[in-house]
Amino acid sequence: MSQPLRSLLKVIVLGDCGYVFKKFREQYKATIGADFATKELEIGERVVTLQIWDTAGQERFHSLGVAFYRGADCCILVYDVNVPKSFETLQHWHEEFIKQADLTEPEKFPFVLIGNKVDLEYGSTEIVSEKQAKEWCGCRGNIQNFMTSAKEDYNVDVSFLCAAQLALANEDDHNIWQASLDEEMPSHW
Repeated sequence: MSQPLRSLLKVIVLGDCGYVFKKFREQYKATIGADFATKELEIGERVVTLQIWDTAGQERFHSLGVAFYRGADCCILVYDVNVPKSFETLQHWHEEFIKQADLTEPEKFPFVLIGNKVDLEYGSTEIVSEKQAKEWCGCRGNIQNFMTSAKEDYNVDVSFLCAAQLALANEDDHNIWQASLDEEMPSHW
């Protein structure tokens, strides 16, 4: 019996609220500059290990920029559904990632939007609606979005599975492109 294909994906989590530590506590490792966790998934015939890097919106880690984003396979943007300001800063996080990661085709890069803390009701009339999130995603190439509760473990695994699938599909697109390049290259090169 052959070994399953293995993939390692670097997933960057950005936004004004921490996310990774609350959900993946058992795999959490404190690092300089970001929370770090791993999660293993099975997708089809492939075992996928996600390296999840989360700055938790801490301003002091912004200087990591290029080094932090380099080699990312997917970016998850997170906001607190009960804090409109966290939603308003999404555009900044999105643009900052595109700039710092030096994406040549940002419209093809896999992004996922997560509205977290749907389990809480602060009584605010300014709660960010799912409709607002969908509109925001639609204006940016139909980014996938999820409403989650890390505390209640609601929709978290599904959102990370989606991120992994998008990253793998993007990786496969690059591999197909590379394979066609290899076939077209003369053998004397």
